[in-house]
Amino acid sequence: MKPVWIYLENGTLLEANSFGADTTSVGEIVFNTSMSGYQEIATDPSYAGQFVTFTMPEIGNVGANAEDMESTAAHAKGIIVRQYQPRYSNFRAEESLDALLVRHGVMGICDIDTRFLTKMLRSEGAMMMVASTQISDKEELKKVLEDSPRIEEVNYIEQVSTKKAYKHEHGTYDATRFEYRKAPEAMAKIVALDFGVKRNILNELTQAGIAVEVVPNAIEAETLIARYSAKEIDGVFLSNGPGDPLVLKREQETIKQLIAAKVPMFGICLGHQLLSISHGYETYKLRFGHHGGNHPVKNVKTGMVEITAQNHNYNVPEAVTEIAEVTHTNLFDGTIEGLRYNDAPIFSVQHHPEASPGPKDSEYVFGEFLSLIRR
Repeated sequence: MKPVWIYLENGTLLEANSFGADTTSVGEIVFNTSMSGYQEIATDPSYAGQFVTFTMPEIGNVGANAEDMESTAAHAKGIIVRQYQPRYSNFRAEESLDALLVRHGVMGICDIDTRFLTKMLRSEGAMMMVASTQISDKEELKKVLEDSPRIEEVNYIEQVSTKKAYKHEHGTYDATRFEYRKAPEAMAKIVALDFGVKRNILNELTQAGIAVEVVPNAIEAETLIARYSAKEIDGVFLSNGPGDPLVLKREQETIKQLIAAKVPMFGICLGHQLLSISHGYETYKLRFGHHGGNHPVKNVKTGMVEITAQNHNYNVPEAVTEIAEVTHTNLFDGTIEGLRYNDAPIFSVQHHPEASPGPKDSEYVFGEFLSLIRR
C-alpha cells in the first residue's frame, strides 16, 4: 500500500494508506451505513462524483464478482474504509476489491478513522475533498481542490448514461441457484430513460412482467410521445442517477413534454426528483444526504414501516403536495419518500425499492407500475 493524502474543504488534512488506483481525485465525500454490498455501491452510477465513506469497519472480505456489478464500471470517485481486507474468502468471488478498483481507475483509502469522518460529515454536512497518492503538500492539494468543479456544477449523467438503446431481458438474480431468473411473459412494454440506471432496477422491472428497452438520456421527447401514441410502449421509467438534478435542463424539458402528453411514468431517486422539478417544484440539498440500506420509511396508505435502501443528497420540497399526494415518508427526518401525482398517471419514490444492497420491503412498487400502465 502507498500513502495517500486527503484534504477536505473545511481545511482538514489527513494521511492514510491506499489501495485501488494510484491517482489524484476530487469529489464530494458522503457516508454510507450499509452493512454489506460494497461492490454494488461502488458500481452504482448514482455515486459518480463521490467518495463513499463506509461505516462498516471491514471491507473487502468477500471479494468481487461479475454478478454483483450494478453497471459496467465502478463509478464512485473512491471508497474510504477503516480496514481493507485484501485476502477475500467467498466461493462466488472472482477477484479482489482492489483489482476491481484498479481496473476502473477508482481510489481506495484505508487505515483511517471513518468514525471521525462520519461524525464530521454529520455535523458539518457533505463537502468536497481531494485525495492523492502523488501530492502530499497541503497548499498544493488545496489549490487542486479550489481549481476543480464542485459536484453540483458537473453533469455526470453524460458520463454514465448508455450511448445506444438496448433491451434488458433477464429477471432478478436467484441467490440459491446462482443464476439470473428467466423473465416472465411481458404484460406491458416501457422505455427506461437511463440517467445512470442500476442493473437490479432493470431486473426487477422485467421480473414484474414488463418488457424494458433502455434508451440514452438524450432521446427526444417527441420520439417517446410518438411511440406511446402508436401503442409501441405503455409508459416511461425515469431512472436513478448522480449529481444535482437542477443541472439537468434538457432532461427536465423532456419530462415536461411527457407530462403534458399524459404519458404514464414512474421515477426512482433522481427520476423522482426530476418529476418534481418538471412540475415546477425545485429540489433542495440535504445536509449530509441519505445513504445506506437500513432507513425506515412509512407507507402512508398501509401504515406499514418499510426498511429501505437509500442513496440521495437532494430532496423534493413540501410544496409539491399542492399537486401530489405523499405516499411514503422518511421516519428519520420526515422528508418525502414517495409521491402520486393528482390527475396524472405518474408516481415516484425517493428510496430504492430494488435494494442491492439492502432489504426488499419496497419491491412491490414495480408491480404497482405494471398495474398503472395496464390501466
